[in-house]
Amino acid sequence: MKETITLYRPVGPQELELVKPSGYTKWPPRLPGQPIFYPVTNEDYAKEITIKWNVPDCGVGYVARFEVMKEFMYRYPIKTVGAVHHTEWWIPAEDLEQLNKEIVGVIQVIRVYK
Repeated sequence: MKETITLYRPVGPQELELVKPSGYTKWPPRLPGQPIFYPVTNEDYAKEITIKWNVPDCGVGYVARFEVMKEFMYRYPIKTVGAVHHTEWWIPAEDLEQLNKEIVGVIQVIRVYK
């Protein structure tokens, strides 16, 4: 059996609406000017981003969790972008379609903040 890695993503309501039509199995394409898709490595960081950015901007924010094949994720380095727990993968937008194919199971909303 192949191994997976758990990824987290802070999500606003607009992005979540774009995930729903896929049955929570795919992330939507990046918008122009968004060259990177950046899932984070831990729930605490996703929560922090959600509370600091999504809630003030949208009134609500979500933390999503999903599993991706480990072999695929090891192509990308983990970046630290602040405190020691501020770690994320930087996946080029052109690789997002392949990442979606490597998702195992569904994208789960595990936290809601208002």
